[in-house]
Amino acid sequence: MSLTPFTKQQLLPQEEKLEIARHKSELFIGIPKETSFQERRICLTPDGVNSLTSHGHRVMIEAGAGQSSGYSDKEYSDAGAEVTQDTKKVFGCPMVLKVEPPTTAEIEMMSPQSTLISAIQLKTRKSNYFEALGKKKITALAFEFIKDDDGSYPAVKSLSEIAGTASVLVAAEIMINPEIGKGLLFGNITGVPPTDVVILGAGTVGEFAAKTAIGLGASVKVFDNSITKLRRLQNSLNCRIFTSTIQQKALLKALRRCDVAIGAMRGKDRCPVVVTEDTVSHMKKGAVIVDVSIDTGGCFETSEITTHENPTFIKHDVIHYCVPNIPSRYSKTASLSISNIITPYLIQIAEDGGAESAIRCNNGLKHGVYFYHGILTNKAIGEWFGIPHSDINLIVF
Repeated sequence: MSLTPFTKQQLLPQEEKLEIARHKSELFIGIPKETSFQERRICLTPDGVNSLTSHGHRVMIEAGAGQSSGYSDKEYSDAGAEVTQDTKKVFGCPMVLKVEPPTTAEIEMMSPQSTLISAIQLKTRKSNYFEALGKKKITALAFEFIKDDDGSYPAVKSLSEIAGTASVLVAAEIMINPEIGKGLLFGNITGVPPTDVVILGAGTVGEFAAKTAIGLGASVKVFDNSITKLRRLQNSLNCRIFTSTIQQKALLKALRRCDVAIGAMRGKDRCPVVVTEDTVSHMKKGAVIVDVSIDTGGCFETSEITTHENPTFIKHDVIHYCVPNIPSRYSKTASLSISNIITPYLIQIAEDGGAESAIRCNNGLKHGVYFYHGILTNKAIGEWFGIPHSDINLIVF
């Protein structure tokens, strides 16, 4: 009987085992019709579908899914998609692509071990959503968490650009509304004082709101507590505007004079309330508040969630617009934006050999994963809902 635990053969030097070359994978993507209230966007445009089908991938789309974004079933069919009325069939695809997160009933229709790519909208989730994903052993990626090579979040940035630009256009519409508006033209007409705009927050939303307002000739003031963000904003605007940290006296003075106030603040959990009800009561009669931060609670104390059907209410003679999903109002632009971001990722996933392999190769995609084969891999979600979680880098390497 040998005393050594290894055979002579095992003790000989072995050849090095290198990574096997990645093989291209064929994707089969299902795009169901959005059922969430007020959701009119779609993840892929017919051009996006065409890019995928020309690479040899299959796309199955539910009939009428692109209707509210201005895309017909025929356009998708011509682009190479398979159009079906069967919702279960679409959810049964190995990869499901959605704008809004699926409901628990929709997760029930999904195949075990499949891949889901959608938004997560953490503030509206409940723990049963994560339980349903775990039960089906689904791998789920969130648009909001996917990172670009430069460390930015492309989907969040793109939709913030739309929300920022839209906030000014919405305010311009409200100001000339025959029932509630003051009949003011948003802009700068010779001999007439320009529209006075106050923007709270110097992030992407604030930057694009400022660009649009300046483009229309308005006088713009931006408040933010981050000097770095204010400096970045000044540099990207290519012109000097009034910027200030949030000091109550200066803010009150600016809000009393303004025609439009745009809330674009962000916080870790809930966005900070920086404008009190008392300050709102001192604003001009007929002034407009567009609170883009309403999806995380709103930065005006008087803000209350409204819908696209009834978008405004009046409090202290000030018109409030507090719709949480502003990009959905511009569904075609938002759909084009999402499609342009997600299509290259999908092609890359296939090049890398499927979702499994792509998560290993691409750190930006890996960052987007919050569920991996039924295991929660996002620390923030785990702590928020009190669900056990694992570090994805310990599972995937």
